[in-house]
Amino acid sequence: MTIWNGAYSATGKHACYGSDEQEEISEAREFAGMIGIPFHVFDCSLRYKDKVLEYFKREYLSGRTPNPCIQCNQWIKFGMLPQMAREECLPFDYFATGHYAKVEWNEDFNRFVLRRSTDPKKDQTYFIHRLSQEQLSKVLFPLGNMTKTQVREIAKEISLPLYEKEESQDFYSGEYKDLLDLEDQPGDIVDLKGNILGHHQGIWNYTIGQRKGLGIAFSEPLYVISLNKEKNQVVAGIRDEALNTSFLVEDLNWIAIGNLATSIDLEVKIRSASKSVTSLVEPFKNNLVKVTLQTPSEGITPGQSAVFYRDDIVFGGGTIQKVLQNISIEHEIHL
Repeated sequence: MTIWNGAYSATGKHACYGSDEQEEISEAREFAGMIGIPFHVFDCSLRYKDKVLEYFKREYLSGRTPNPCIQCNQWIKFGMLPQMAREECLPFDYFATGHYAKVEWNEDFNRFVLRRSTDPKKDQTYFIHRLSQEQLSKVLFPLGNMTKTQVREIAKEISLPLYEKEESQDFYSGEYKDLLDLEDQPGDIVDLKGNILGHHQGIWNYTIGQRKGLGIAFSEPLYVISLNKEKNQVVAGIRDEALNTSFLVEDLNWIAIGNLATSIDLEVKIRSASKSVTSLVEPFKNNLVKVTLQTPSEGITPGQSAVFYRDDIVFGGGTIQKVLQNISIEHEIHL
């Protein structure tokens, strides 16, 4: 699929969305020719702009931190791409990708389930937790039982090109501010009491949990605690002030179950690179769930995804809506 529209002069790290896309397509075409399979290219750039780039900008402007890779997987890679293939009358039974994950029919749940891959360092279930039962029923993950090292060794043994190719490190190869296309909006960096600690050029340059790059001399390391869009403020504090245990999750997609009817103990990941934390997940009003972590964590970030696991099975996930910062839930909901 092509998603690059040439609107930005992106250079730098290797990424999914970048100006080296034509090189990637040429490499894929060469590889397909070597192993004797048809090669087709589908232009998904307009849909990508609507579903990923506009979402990315909208979330940052609202003071939230987006996760464009999850959005892309749901709507583009596992949505529009196979749909376009069907519309082009290309017959296929399954859609196979190189994600490190596993999918199977589970008799206990009577549903298709998504499971962590054999390679814990490369597991990508966090990024594809929004797939529907229909999508899961039609996908294959051939690398789910392999490690990245094994895949590279096999490619080298059978003389496949690009076995040492650099991995994609991000969704965009340039600077994020290029995609936002915004003028600086100077504001204050404040502590929890409103005291001014420093200044910023736009709240979109910061993410909750961020420790580096604040440019403030302080007796202890400072973390970004929250982003106040209305006041154009970045709120910072020491680590103890950044720790929280409870948050609300919206826009849920359940996989192992149809819906959450009662409280349940599950592990939760609040960032792709973070470890799973034991938590209590409870149904809440307005189709939300409340998550209470067993261990306090910093960096619980509105806009990011919370993905729930039991052992290696993905129960589902959603988007972090609000952090409950040691005040009553009812008061927080009405703010």
